[in-house]
Amino acid sequence: MPTAKEFTIRLEDRPGTLGKVSRALADRGVNILAFQSFSTEGKALTRIVVDTPVAAKKKVLDSERLTYTEAEVAQVKLPNRLGELARAASRLGEANININYGYCGLEAGTNAPLLVVGVADVGRAVTVLEQAASAAAAT
Repeated sequence: MPTAKEFTIRLEDRPGTLGKVSRALADRGVNILAFQSFSTEGKALTRIVVDTPVAAKKKVLDSERLTYTEAEVAQVKLPNRLGELARAASRLGEANININYGYCGLEAGTNAPLLVVGVADVGRAVTVLEQAASAAAAT
């Protein structure tokens, strides 16, 4: 399972702001695969994983002069069946990897569920999640 580039964007917390950024990405051919947004201290903190991070950065985030950070996150494709989130989260816990945050999206092309997790040790988390996915596929 791969890592992914995640952009965390600080937006004004007002109606239409997320729509404007999402439209700018779509208009420039960038597909949002996963997203999370919540308000804090008068701002909307929005995390996105996209299909073309370089295009998102250059064509939208930089050109629109948005305030953002980049990070690597772990992502795993989960089967859409009972208990899969519990299985993945438990495996990370057993490996003493704390999930700082998580959200879901869809894999491009297949629309398979994706779990995106922010963790301190992305490389180790990817290994654990790959093992969990292999075990799930065998059942």
